[in-house]
Amino acid sequence: MSAQAIGLDIGGTKIAGVRIDAEGAVLGRGAEETPADDPPATVAAVLKVARGLLDAGVSGVGIGAAGLVDLGGTLRFAPNLVWRDVALPERVGGELGLPTVADNDANAAAWGEYRFGAARTRAHALVVTVGTGIGGGIISEGRLARGANGFAAEIGHIVVEPGGPLCGCGNRGCWEQVASGHAIGRAGREAATRHPHSLVAELAGGDPGSIDGPLVSHAAREGDKVAVGILSEVGRRLGQGIAGLVNILDPEVVVVGGGVAEVGELLLAPARRAMGEAIEAPKHRPEVPLLAAELGNDAGAIGAAALGLEAR
Repeated sequence: MSAQAIGLDIGGTKIAGVRIDAEGAVLGRGAEETPADDPPATVAAVLKVARGLLDAGVSGVGIGAAGLVDLGGTLRFAPNLVWRDVALPERVGGELGLPTVADNDANAAAWGEYRFGAARTRAHALVVTVGTGIGGGIISEGRLARGANGFAAEIGHIVVEPGGPLCGCGNRGCWEQVASGHAIGRAGREAATRHPHSLVAELAGGDPGSIDGPLVSHAAREGDKVAVGILSEVGRRLGQGIAGLVNILDPEVVVVGGGVAEVGELLLAPARRAMGEAIEAPKHRPEVPLLAAELGNDAGAIGAAALGLEAR
């Protein structure tokens, strides 16, 4: 029987789980809502998802969690959960009786794309996850770059606009505040006031405060010029930030995933153009393709499972 592992992706609203084989094929799925303000209940929900996926062939468990996860798998800080200093491998693996590892959710997504997705065969890759915020994972020489403490690749919290919008991390003007779902929603609310006859405003039903990133993305897919312009501007800011990271990391490829990135070329095309314009000496270096992620919303869970396979 082929080795199998369970991957658990713990987010602020949902816990998603998959069971995969050694080739990355998804053999089972499960999900539960995240009781984000109740740590014991969240652990219970994680265990419920995991137990629903258990099979005789499962030899390891991997966990991806949104927050700062140290080299030992302890979740030190989570912006969307009230968890602090939670030893995930012990809390989850101890109950399941299986070898268990934990990492940041974006690191897990990066590993998934490297093993089974758009970055496979590339020993040097930058994976950028664009959702409500921005996360990242760095593949260097075929390994996850985790830094001295495990906190590497918190790329969304580079300050690019001093004094800008307040970020959940406590700083102002972080990159994720101008180039993610946060930025799209904020720009949509502002645009609905300036353009009351736009589809963005119409979909809001006269309540600009209700506008979020998914609503703007929907309007853009319907051809609304205001919404398309918002995604173009956010894509530009995204591409500029990626160019800086390419200058630092020198990857073979950049893979962009996450919920916001699923809008596709409306965001990725302007990001690609801006990256090309901002990268250092583009005519004197190999082209660095910017690709859409291939694993979609499964990337974090599949990547966590892949880490779990290696934990055996």
